[in-house]
Amino acid sequence: MSTTHERASSSATLASSQTWDKGADGWNQNAAFIRAWLHDVTVAMLDAARIGPGSRVLDIAAGAGDQTLDIGRLVGARGHVLATDLSARFLALAHDNARAAGLQHVDTRIADAQALGLTGADFDAAVCRLGLMFCRAPLDALIEARAALKPGGRFSAVVFSHPLNNPCVAVSMAVARKHAGLPAPSPGAPIEPGTLFSLGEPGLLARLLEAAGFAEIDVRPVSAPHCLPSVSHYVDFVRTSATPIIEMLASLPARAQSDAWDDLEEQLKLFTTATGWEGPNQLLLCTGVAPNVRKI
Repeated sequence: MSTTHERASSSATLASSQTWDKGADGWNQNAAFIRAWLHDVTVAMLDAARIGPGSRVLDIAAGAGDQTLDIGRLVGARGHVLATDLSARFLALAHDNARAAGLQHVDTRIADAQALGLTGADFDAAVCRLGLMFCRAPLDALIEARAALKPGGRFSAVVFSHPLNNPCVAVSMAVARKHAGLPAPSPGAPIEPGTLFSLGEPGLLARLLEAAGFAEIDVRPVSAPHCLPSVSHYVDFVRTSATPIIEMLASLPARAQSDAWDDLEEQLKLFTTATGWEGPNQLLLCTGVAPNVRKI
């Protein structure tokens, strides 16, 4: 018989998966923009994981699978990629995108990053691009990732840095909170777990990797600005793909939602340049290695 805690956890997981399902198609439709935005940091993440021909790779919180395609091409037909995600809709898109690219050695599996259930799977590498920060228990997710690796296997992930280093995203969140009637976070208050900036506190990611049992830990900032022809292009992306903001505004009447999006576009004009629109964005790239001796 399940406990009350287990039932509550299951309900929360279901609600979370349904929330992410709503943004899946928008994220997939913006694949070209996302690919350009995250190209350099994705290359760095895969290099840090030392993925190459024949590697067996776990892609955690894979989304629509943009980086999964890169991994599939790197490992080749002799390798294997398992893409996991909480969202069934995201994974369906990842599967279809992999097959359309001719990558038959890419498989998908619905799984919560905090409960992968892949202990002893002996992957050569595991990666997680912009997913780890949405885990309310990131240490659990890191422990699960380490358990899925072979001794000496490498883990690499990308998360958002501190809000101060991401002003255009911080502005977007603040505008959404205002229109949704949500209070602004108190200055100096801890950032809520499972939210966009939850792992951006200096030193936090390294401490979590160490607590999860990883060795050879490295965490470094990487600049990844949003470069688009105009602010309206960025707002269109947020309206279709930014699940946390979409959810904040979802309960508002249509007119109130329209006012919120107009306000957001006006506030973000701050980042208009002579050649287009450039929103500052800083991510954190982290790496860790599973110990050569398994924990009992």
